[in-house]
Amino acid sequence: MKPQSPSTDDKIPAIPEFKPLRLVAFVLFLLLGISLWLQWYTSAVSLPRYCQNTDESLRMLEKVITETRPAKDGDRKPYIIVAKLLFLVPRQQDEMIADYLARVRLHIEGHCR
Repeated sequence: MKPQSPSTDDKIPAIPEFKPLRLVAFVLFLLLGISLWLQWYTSAVSLPRYCQNTDESLRMLEKVITETRPAKDGDRKPYIIVAKLLFLVPRQQDEMIADYLARVRLHIEGHCR
């Protein structure tokens, strides 16, 4: 038996050409969208929770910075929530704790107005 030669109907469709510019544009658009969404989330959801009791939040933030286990054996959730301030308002290198807490207070009060 002779092997059959492929007919013209059995051809594999051509693979579309790769267009890196479209991929780069999509990734940049995605990163920009995520950045804008995070800014909105920070101002609309994350920071308002600290407006209600700024003094307590700052006291707990100081414990998060200075103590190894600030919650001891108690509830850790409030300390985890307050620890988000470390990401929302990053501490500068070699910044004293009192100066950092004052800067965080100004940031919170500026947002809560």
